[in-house]
Amino acid sequence: MPGTILDLAELQQALKPAAAVIGLDLGTKTIGVAISDLGRRIASPLVLINRVKFTQDVEALIKIIGQREVAGIVIGLPLNMDGSEGPRAQATRAFVRNLLPKIDISVSFWDERLSTVAVTRTLLEADTSRKRRGELVDKMAAAFILQGALDRMQKITRDLADARDEDQPFGQM
Repeated sequence: MPGTILDLAELQQALKPAAAVIGLDLGTKTIGVAISDLGRRIASPLVLINRVKFTQDVEALIKIIGQREVAGIVIGLPLNMDGSEGPRAQATRAFVRNLLPKIDISVSFWDERLSTVAVTRTLLEADTSRKRRGELVDKMAAAFILQGALDRMQKITRDLADARDEDQPFGQM
């Protein structure tokens, strides 16, 4: 069964209780990949895939999905600062459209504006060399994107729990 595009709340509802999610930072030369823990609380940089061509890029992703038993994907959507979609966002959507028939898990987009800027700033503050920054930035951007989505999923869970608690008559929990 091909994968589907879901919003983050739908993705969260579709996931098994203890399953990892990967985050992707889709660049023109590399794909940064990050992975969550099974409880989906912490994102960690995983690997950097050097882009070759679509088929090989997808094979590398499918291998990671299978090895790590990944249940969902959060992919950074590079929106313009005004929220509009430019060529990079369109390329990301096209990549996902072509990816979906080849996977059987769902994908959710996450606004990645300023993720690379934030990661680069962090690496500069850590006095990381230019060469090392180049090696780390896309993986760390993927983790930054995924962590934002995980934090949002945690908030959705809390909000749903609070709403259920408010529906309970006083004294009945």
